Amino acid sequence: MKRLRWQIIIVIVALAAIALLLFSQQSTNPQTVIVPEPVAGGIYTEALIGSPGRFNPTLDFYNPVDRDVDRLIFNGLIKFDDRGNPQADIAESWGISRDGTTYNFALRPNAFWHDGQPVISDDVIFTFELLRNPDYPVPDDLWKLWSAIDVKRLDDKTLQFKLPEPFSPFLDYLTFGILPKHLLVGLNPKTLVDDPFNLAPVGSGPYRFERLLVNTQGTSGPIITGVVLTANENYYHKRPFIDKIIFMYYPDAKSALVDYREGRIQGISHITPETLPEALVEPNLNLYTSRLPELSLILFNLDDPEVPFFQEVEVRRALMMGINRQWIINNLLDGQAILASGPIFPGTWAYYNGIQQISYDPEKAIELLKSAKYTIPASGGSIRAKEDQFISFELLFPDDEKHTLMAQTIQENWLRLGVDVTLKAVPYDELLTSYLEPRNYEAALVELNLSRSPDPDPYPFWHQAQITGGQNYSKWEDRQASEYLEQARITVDQGERGRLYRNFQVRFVNELPALPLFYPVYTYAVDAQVRGARIGPLFDPSDRFLTIYDWYLVARGKIAEAATKTPSP
Repeated sequence: MKRLRWQIIIVIVALAAIALLLFSQQSTNPQTVIVPEPVAGGIYTEALIGSPGRFNPTLDFYNPVDRDVDRLIFNGLIKFDDRGNPQADIAESWGISRDGTTYNFALRPNAFWHDGQPVISDDVIFTFELLRNPDYPVPDDLWKLWSAIDVKRLDDKTLQFKLPEPFSPFLDYLTFGILPKHLLVGLNPKTLVDDPFNLAPVGSGPYRFERLLVNTQGTSGPIITGVVLTANENYYHKRPFIDKIIFMYYPDAKSALVDYREGRIQGISHITPETLPEALVEPNLNLYTSRLPELSLILFNLDDPEVPFFQEVEVRRALMMGINRQWIINNLLDGQAILASGPIFPGTWAYYNGIQQISYDPEKAIELLKSAKYTIPASGGSIRAKEDQFISFELLFPDDEKHTLMAQTIQENWLRLGVDVTLKAVPYDELLTSYLEPRNYEAALVELNLSRSPDPDPYPFWHQAQITGGQNYSKWEDRQASEYLEQARITVDQGERGRLYRNFQVRFVNELPALPLFYPVYTYAVDAQVRGARIGPLFDPSDRFLTIYDWYLVARGKIAEAATKTPSP
């Protein structure tokens, strides 16, 4: 019996050892799988909502559909990724002096124009001189900036910009598309605006201009209906997979969606809120949604003696808590917006993830007003007051349906707190020139559009120096916040700038000189047969083509071995 007992024990131990060995040393069995490998080929056709003007990157400031085409034909010295970080483009490298006033750039040796000529420093300087020519139609702020900067040719492939003083956001201004000097030299800036080059452009980008599509059947003469682009075989990054891109022009997204259903196009540049429900039910239409560089907010005139309560942070915070922003997004904006937390866009290198998020909480808002000694008068009424000062003011807003509904909702929200708001609708241009610029308002519902400005630089809107004659419409006079913005504007190191902007954002949310409401989003539609498409946060809708050379329509099967685990016993 004793011998048998030992034998049983030995068997059990052996089985346990085998089980442990099998468990700890799982074998792998290679399996053959087929994975798609992109290859060149195919034609992608996209609907652009709007009409063409000029295919010239120095003239497309006011026409987004021109920028879409120019983005594929032309390149700038640098570009920005979706986090707002500068990336090499025609310039393969650059250096910044310690004092932040000198920028040296080295151009790629393999950058060529579509006609085969090399891209050289003279082309950059030629384009730069156009932008600061008073006879050339560029925005005033750009003209003023370029007029103060010197540029020097060092050799064919290197050049230098010299600034009068440090200005960290300068790289933002170097994304303009470079023009070929050898094709345009000698033209008067005024005549260049209408030169045939603008309808048969030569660039250095991933796609080259092939031809216009023109409808000659109309009674009013030929009409441009589209433009055909062909992959640049010699693109310095890599040749795009898609052979041709055809852009077709449509008056609206609805008519573009009709043609998508008919198989005439594969993408739609912008799905508007009106067409979103129809687009969502299309089984093969992929929708890509991204934050736009825009901010809706409510400005307060913090230095108006008629509304002294705006100077109290408790009142401003209570007003913020009293707005049901998510309801506005869901019900008035069809979900096409993201709650805003401050003036720096989320997803960018300068955004501080630890910033306080202020939620809708009307009960707490009322408690804040009470703690600030604002109560409902015993003599009657429903408007909160302190020492005969009622919380009552006028809210201006743009005169359109969307903003009218938003303003009415905000008015109703605030009335529940005992805050009396009178609404006044004005045309947007008038809102700016007659009310904001002269600081002739009490509160205003506005939108800041910071398109094509990847660098955050909140200085123009929130620094003390911009109270008079600048864009600090709220007249926020906060020395601490201003110091953060001053230092961030002259600091070259991005890590240090990030720290300064983090401090500024914390200060902004603590003080709430204005009420950030939401960031609008942009929706782009591409058929499922187009693979490799992706977009991150946008600084301009044309940024959706940031990775166009990775998109593909044609693929071949590639055999690959994938190791799979043998299940444990």
